[in-house]
Amino acid sequence: MDRRQWMQFALTSALSSSAAMSPTLFAQDTKDIPKLTLSGVDANGKKIELTDFLGKTVLVSFFTAGCNLCSRDLKLMREFYVSNAKRNFVLLAVNIDPTKADFDQYSQLISLSIPKEQRFPMVWRNAPNHKDSFGIITRQPTHFVVSAKNEFIFKREGSFEPEDWDNLWTSLG
Repeated sequence: MDRRQWMQFALTSALSSSAAMSPTLFAQDTKDIPKLTLSGVDANGKKIELTDFLGKTVLVSFFTAGCNLCSRDLKLMREFYVSNAKRNFVLLAVNIDPTKADFDQYSQLISLSIPKEQRFPMVWRNAPNHKDSFGIITRQPTHFVVSAKNEFIFKREGSFEPEDWDNLWTSLG
């Protein structure tokens, strides 16, 4: 049992005895979450599957091009990606803009402004051939951390918090 599982177990055990607490306040037990899937085409036309990254911790970030908070998070995540790519870490950006033109414009901006070694895979969720099991995204950005065994670790709606960075770092092993 790793540190995160132990902490979840301890917290759940301690608080489950309290009738005043609602179970909806707690994260869903990870064994109840199905394996996450994603299949699409990146900004360069390359087919991408979440299973392509087995053996690596994957941070899947859902964002829109015009979201300032998303831009801030992606900048920090790019720095983390560059520093940890050799530690079996992948950042996978999933654009949720409504139009392909918005996605293409953002992709072009990235290709012109970001050095090639700092770029990470990016897909457009609304593409006709895109499929994933991440559910409805209601906040921008929304991030999922997936283990090297393709198991859900945690989800953050909104900006990554300091403890999220710690948990991401720990998940790299």
